[in-house]
Order: sequence, then C-alpha cells, then structure tokens
Amino acid sequence: MSRSFIIEKENNGARIDRFLADAAPELSRSRIQKLIKDAHITVNEKPVKSNYRLLTDDVISLSIPELKEPDILPEALPLDILYEDKDVIVVNKPKGMVVHPAPGHYTGTLVNALLYHCKDQLSGINGDLRPGIVHRIDMDTTGSLIVCKNDLAHQNLSEQLKEHSIHRIYIAIVHGNIKEDEGTVNAPIGRHPIDRKKMSTHAKQSRHAVTHYKVLERFGNYTYIQCKLETGRTHQIRVHMSSIGHPLLGDQVYGPKKCPFPGLTGQTLHAKTLGFIHPRSGEYIEVDAPIPEYFNNLLDILRKKA
Repeated sequence: MSRSFIIEKENNGARIDRFLADAAPELSRSRIQKLIKDAHITVNEKPVKSNYRLLTDDVISLSIPELKEPDILPEALPLDILYEDKDVIVVNKPKGMVVHPAPGHYTGTLVNALLYHCKDQLSGINGDLRPGIVHRIDMDTTGSLIVCKNDLAHQNLSEQLKEHSIHRIYIAIVHGNIKEDEGTVNAPIGRHPIDRKKMSTHAKQSRHAVTHYKVLERFGNYTYIQCKLETGRTHQIRVHMSSIGHPLLGDQVYGPKKCPFPGLTGQTLHAKTLGFIHPRSGEYIEVDAPIPEYFNNLLDILRKKA
C-alpha cells in the first residue's frame, strides 16, 4: 500500500512520526517509527529519522510492505484461555513457555500455540515472529497475557500500555523480611552496562519505571507480596525488588545463584490480574489468572516452616 502527503503551512515544524500518527490513525506510533527506520517512509524521496521536523510543501511518501507469511508453524499446544472474543484473547501462560520465537526457541512457544488456535486471526503489527503479541512476560513468569487478533485491537492496546492505563497486578515471593507493609520503587531501568542480557537501575540510558508493592504474608526469611505495575519495563519487578535487597525467590539472574528450594525453576512471579478497556466496545474487562500449583505448594511449605 502506498500513500503520500503534502505538508501544509499549519503542520510546518511538526515531527513526522507525530504527524503520521494523526494522518494515518490505522498505524501505531511504533509501526510508523519502524517504517521510517526501514526507509519505507521518505520525505522528498529521501530517508529521514523519526524526529524529522516537517517543512511546508514537503512530500511524504509512505509505502507499507505486504506482511510476509510467518515461517513459524502452528502447533497444537494446550492453551489456558481466560477470555476470548473476536478482537482479543487473554491466556494464562504456564511456567517455562517462551512467548514468541527467538534464537533457540522456534517451537513450543505461545505464538506457535496461538497460530494453531486463532488460525490467521492475529494482528500483524509486530511482524512475522510476534503476531498478535502486544506485550510479553518472561519465560519463567506465569499468568495473564493479552493477545490481539487484529491491528485495530493491537493499536488500541498499545496506546493503553503506553499510557500505563492497563491494570496489572502480580504476586511474588521474595527473599528477606520486608519491614514496611507497602512501598514504591521509583527507579529508572535500562540495559545493564556490562551484562547485556540483564537490566539495571544504574544504566546510562534508562526509562522511567515505577512498581508499587504490598506485603500479603511474612515467613521470616521470605515475604509474599503483591506488585502493581505503573510502568512496564523489561524485568521490571525482578530488577526493582532486587534493587531494594529483596530479589525474587528462584531468580538466579538478579538474586542468589543457588536456589534454596530444589526443583524450583526461575523466579516465583505470577501475573495474576489484568484489566483493560476493550478496544471495540469500550467496556472494562478484568481477568484473574489462578495461582499456579507450584506457587501454592511453596506457600504451604513456607507457612509450615514459619
């Protein structure tokens, strides 16, 4: 699909990505920025950057490439569906499942399962490897994850995520006894300066990040907490709780290298509650993912020891 725009006087000085977000509302801001980066959007037949300031009589050429058929194969994997309609699907992701294909994980992912379940009804905004995926949770984190079946839903929910209006409540078990009953960690998060697979609150380039936590139960050396995300950065809860001296139980990346509970794989973190405004009806939808068996078993063990 190709389109063009001639800039009039009232848009002189506007950023190109912001102008196109208004002029082509069917495209998300992130999609526009990627098209600019890939030179599918030009000004006066020349590539520009997303922050280019438009001039009167500039000619914007917009060429949207056809979406390629995903090379990722559908797989008949079990899905725990918490909510579904023609626009969105909310699933309860199990522990150990990768959300979307990546090097080393091209099968057995949530996307493989979704391609089988939804057939061709997944949004294409995030490309071949992440159809329908508007946000993700880590492989060893369980719980609620929303997936979009069309670009309208994807664009709308991307904006809700950007505005931090999606209601997200997690539960976790952390090391140590948190003294206060509740608190807030307000610390920017960015890529770790040395280990690029990790995130850090001491990165040179970081983004605003806020996590609110509340103590649910104490077990002496461990604390059961609830976390409410105000923002949604990569590894946010894991990084924030580690930064205040209370890393998540089982998190060998941001916590102790040796797990005190044999058989526990990865962090004890569950995305319990997810609430959002439905992209088509405007109705508030809230789903609650049941606490996984492994998590409840750990709570039982800790209660007996306390």
